[in-house]
Amino acid sequence: MRFLDVFAPLTCIVPEIQPPPKRVTYREKLTWTTITLVIYLVCCQMPLYGVRIGDRVDPLQWLRMMMASNRGSLMELGISPIVTSSLLMQVLQGMRQISVDMNSQEDRELYQRVQKLFGLTLTLIQATLYVASGMYGDMATLGYANAILLIIQLFLAGVTVLLLDEMLQLGYGIGSGISLFIATNICENVIWRAFSPTTVNVGAGAQFEGAIIAAFHLLITRQDKMGALREAFYRTELPNITNLLATVLVFIVVIYIQGFRVDLPIKDVKVRGGPTRMFPIKLFYNSNIPVIFQTALVSNLYFFSQLLHKRYSGNFFVRLFGEWRPNASGRLVPVAGLAYYVSPPKNMSEVGADPLHAFFYLFFILGSCAVFSVIWLQVSGSSPEDVARQLKKANVRIKGYREGSVLKVLRKYIPIAAAFGGICIGALSLFADFMGAIGSGTGILLSVTIIFKYFESYAQEQDQESQLFSGNTRSLF
Repeated sequence: MRFLDVFAPLTCIVPEIQPPPKRVTYREKLTWTTITLVIYLVCCQMPLYGVRIGDRVDPLQWLRMMMASNRGSLMELGISPIVTSSLLMQVLQGMRQISVDMNSQEDRELYQRVQKLFGLTLTLIQATLYVASGMYGDMATLGYANAILLIIQLFLAGVTVLLLDEMLQLGYGIGSGISLFIATNICENVIWRAFSPTTVNVGAGAQFEGAIIAAFHLLITRQDKMGALREAFYRTELPNITNLLATVLVFIVVIYIQGFRVDLPIKDVKVRGGPTRMFPIKLFYNSNIPVIFQTALVSNLYFFSQLLHKRYSGNFFVRLFGEWRPNASGRLVPVAGLAYYVSPPKNMSEVGADPLHAFFYLFFILGSCAVFSVIWLQVSGSSPEDVARQLKKANVRIKGYREGSVLKVLRKYIPIAAAFGGICIGALSLFADFMGAIGSGTGILLSVTIIFKYFESYAQEQDQESQLFSGNTRSLF
């Protein structure tokens, strides 16, 4: 019996959304995408019932943006369970531990249902571990009734995220819920760091948190204008203008590199003398998938490492996974173990103090993004073999090559684009961290690639609707 068949009887309890019975117009997709975004934002602002977070230190604060989560709200878990289940299934399939025929609709549907079942199971497990680990206080103070209530809230919020993501991916909306939530969370953080009107006491007096507002306030209130300008650009306790300019620079660099691609001329084999079209193979062939999986891997490592260290800090093997200590602001940070080596150095002084940490982090980012990109290539239906089948089914071949040579040409470009693109994504993330961009390099990279993909989706939708209006409904795939 196959691995998927073992879980097939349990998939009947998994909630699902039926595909749209007819073609959804772009206006309808935009409406459903907006509704999805509003639901997500409401859940981000709706506090969990039965617990008060207060000023309690958030041990996962620096991962919140990439997880699309918000501390103390219904979106506490964010997209972590869904991405983790997807990562687990794809790794098992890549290792040939799962036998599935992606050309069979029945197998594809079973695979997706089992993946959703894993996602819901991981949601329940993570919700239970969050409560049991003392994230909201110890059990004696919290009480078992409140603990169960918190688990139920987190689980239902996870179900909501899964259904919203599925609804968009089925064609009711644009893109995917995961991408939408990540981009929204990251952009919200960048805008808040730039224009936040809240004040923070930094020792030498209160200053505005937002970099731009603080710059204007310092220039207006200080007599020494050059000193005020210098502080606005280089203050260390709060976001500064240099961080903001670095963020803009990274946005521009990523948008520029998004355009790198190889265009293969293709033509219809049944239409003699027909027009030649272009089949693009982009440098970011797998888009932001590698960095999403890498973020999910690190976030789960951090969470379980903190949980184990809190309970068994003296155990040798637990310390190998990560040793955690509070920093000056009271936030737990990794100081040793695997969790420490996969965390980014904060500045050049840390790089000089521990070059092994910097080299390991560099190798980990570049290597993991490349590996995840190649794995995704094999399991997502975008490998050279899959693309060759799609071209053949559409009666299309590469101009200047025989039909039997199409696969050879695709193998020449696609695997290199996937692996090198994954390395470039990791390098861009490191570049943003080094430049001191607001948020993190991974977060900015995710937001840019997601927003760029939405622009591409908009252009494709407009092109399809114009073809439909003119009566030309033929497309490549």
